[in-house]
Amino acid sequence: MQVLEQRLYSPEEYLQLEEAAEFKSEYRNGKIVPITGGSTNHNQIALNISAALKFELKGKPYRTFVGDVRLWLPKVRL
Repeated sequence: MQVLEQRLYSPEEYLQLEEAAEFKSEYRNGKIVPITGGSTNHNQIALNISAALKFELKGKPYRTFVGDVRLWLPKVRL
């Protein structure tokens, strides 16, 4: 996969571009990197793993997500 242009983007610029984007991408420390969509098999595996994690982590201070959620990890700027 190739990175969109070679300039660095702010998180705000990324979110603005993502609103109009035709394809999924993620933000990696200033770079916008295209990502692929998942297959039905991939989706089923993700669901099974997410369900297992949700039950295993019940009552603990963690949250699980299946996908399509934007998270910001400030320590690594992702």
